[in-house]
Parts: sequence; C-alpha cells; structure tokens
Amino acid sequence: MEGGYKERTQKIQIYVVSPQGIIKNPPFPDKKYSIIYADPPWDYKGQLQHTGSGGKDSGGAVRHYPTLPVSEMKTWDIASISEEDCLLFMWSSSPHLDQAIQLGKAWGFRWATVAFVWDKQRLNPGFYTMSQCELCLVFRRGNIPQPRGARNMRQLVQVKRTRHSEKPEAVRKRIEKMFPQQCKIELFARKRYEGWDAWGLEIL
Repeated sequence: MEGGYKERTQKIQIYVVSPQGIIKNPPFPDKKYSIIYADPPWDYKGQLQHTGSGGKDSGGAVRHYPTLPVSEMKTWDIASISEEDCLLFMWSSSPHLDQAIQLGKAWGFRWATVAFVWDKQRLNPGFYTMSQCELCLVFRRGNIPQPRGARNMRQLVQVKRTRHSEKPEAVRKRIEKMFPQQCKIELFARKRYEGWDAWGLEIL
C-alpha cells in the first residue's frame, strides 16, 4: 500500500541455544533475581512502514527477529523468578509505552519511572515528530533492592545506534554500578555477560 503499511504474519516460538542443543520454549530459571533487564520483542502487528520516494519499507522489527504480542507475554510467570524486592528495567519504543506499562504490571510490578533515555543520535521518520530516542522504564516489586551502589547515574545515554534493536552497553553498565551485589538476569538476551544470567532467543 503506497504511503502506508503492508502486513506480515509470523508464528512465534522461543528458542535458546544451549550446550544441550536447541531448546524450544525454554522454562525460566529455577532461581530468583533482584534485577531483571528486559528488551521485549514488541509486536508491530506485522507492519512495515513505507517511506521514501520509492515506497520502500524502512525495515520493521519483524524483518530482524520474531515478535510477540503483549497479550502472550502477559501470561508469563515472571513473579516466579522475582525476589520480593526486585526491579524490572524494560525497554520500550515510544509507540509501545502504554503496552510496556501494562506488561510490567501484569508481571507483578508497580510502575516507577523512566530510568534511562537513549539518544540514538540518528533520526527516523515518525507520524508526529522525527523519532530519535528510546526509553528504558523501571518497575518495582516490593522495595528497592539493598544494598545499593552508585546513586548518581545519569538518565540520558547518548550513544549512536548500531545493529537493529541492539541496546547500548552503557545502560547495562549503569545498572551494574547501581546494584553491584544483586542477582541479575536479562530476558530476551542476545549474548551472555559476566555477572548476569540470560534467557532469550539469540543466546550464544
């Protein structure tokens, strides 16, 4: 459709690559965490935006990785891996902000604030203004985990965007400095990092 969208559908399964081979729809770890860091594969309903004189699509998320509807993610028992005092750091694009807050609440957390604002230093077309930033929200279950580390982390992160959907390492590093002693897990992880457990589609 010229100047609009085209639909793509995709049946989603979650796979994790492990030493035992490829695991389909893996269970969450039998462990509880004080810090959960998540970059959900938001569902854009298979839409690809057409931009430019040739009407070419701009490369929506579905072209790069499987996406999931928020209704499905809401059913996941994240509470089973959450300590009584736990923080959830969750990435959200601006169009998914309302869904992200709903998802955090469905997982048993209370909405707190915007933890980090990522200035991608790159402009993208938008329906209202030119898109340049992405938000990392923070939700709370119980109290803020103790003991705390650094209390002077800045909200603004100015790092040029690289690979599609890849988030800046500066955010992870800031979380580590804020909560150096807590057990941490990354959901929808692409890599493994020292000091973090990982669960996700692209774990190596």
